[in-house]
Amino acid sequence: MLNRRILRIKAFKVMFSYAENPSMSLAEAESQLETSCEATRSLYLFMLSIIPYVTREAERRIEDARGKFNPTEEEKNPNMKFVQNAVAPLLDNDPDFTKLLAKRKLSWEPFDAFIRDTYDSMTKKDYFKEYMADPVRSIKKDTAMFTRMFEEEFVDSEALADILEDLSIWWNDDLAYSLTVCCDTMKSLSKGLRWELPPLYRSDMVIPKPVESDKTFVTKLLRTSYTCYDKFFPMVASSTDQWQEDRLFTTDTVLIVMGLSEAKAFPDLPLRVTINEYVEISKYYSTPKSRSFVNGLLDRLAKRLIEEGEIVKTGDFV
Repeated sequence: MLNRRILRIKAFKVMFSYAENPSMSLAEAESQLETSCEATRSLYLFMLSIIPYVTREAERRIEDARGKFNPTEEEKNPNMKFVQNAVAPLLDNDPDFTKLLAKRKLSWEPFDAFIRDTYDSMTKKDYFKEYMADPVRSIKKDTAMFTRMFEEEFVDSEALADILEDLSIWWNDDLAYSLTVCCDTMKSLSKGLRWELPPLYRSDMVIPKPVESDKTFVTKLLRTSYTCYDKFFPMVASSTDQWQEDRLFTTDTVLIVMGLSEAKAFPDLPLRVTINEYVEISKYYSTPKSRSFVNGLLDRLAKRLIEEGEIVKTGDFV
């Protein structure tokens, strides 16, 4: 489920916490990382579970309309395609799925207003209108419609952001990625496959398994960054004329320290790949000028450490 870009970001957030709170032990840092990783999978479960709730909201409205004193012909004979979609029952009746939701205490019950607003928004969109107008019913049509729901209804929703912030401190910034995994699940269900909990790490989904798992990668990255922080931080501070040590942006410092640590921990990983990864992360978590700062200083310090033998790269991976 989690790829290496996401894992680097999660390790970065833990290291940022350590930089702000140097009393954090390595064991506490590793525990925080593990919790953060598993939280993304919980968010995926939570978002996937909205499907039955939205379906029941549609059914409730149909029943309320039918129960009117003088319903219209359309209300008497409504289009039942969405209410009878094949995806909601697959999730509702899957014992593994429902047990996980109960175990992790994930429920949309307290958020009925958001469910109503989501359904209202869907019904106004062309993708939903086209779905309802199409007489063909199939699991592929249903999953395609829900894929559009995941793509269009949630990413920029302030109401959803407030809900997620209240439910978990670990869900910050993970929504878009979790929705992508929900879309992957729709592809799987469209092929007639039963729902399965995605492996936590992307490498566990690859056959044959890679020599080094993503879990091993991120754990090694965090440990090396933690143990090398006090060594690499002074190098960063003393290598720039623009900033005093106490004025360095913590995000930039942590990113450069992590880049150096990754270069040290993984001899077979090309240096340019490592630099590019942390430059990309800086675009989202630091200042507009950080991209060039991280790129230039990380490149310069890494090459210096290679020359000094502190970092060793095999083959042509410099």
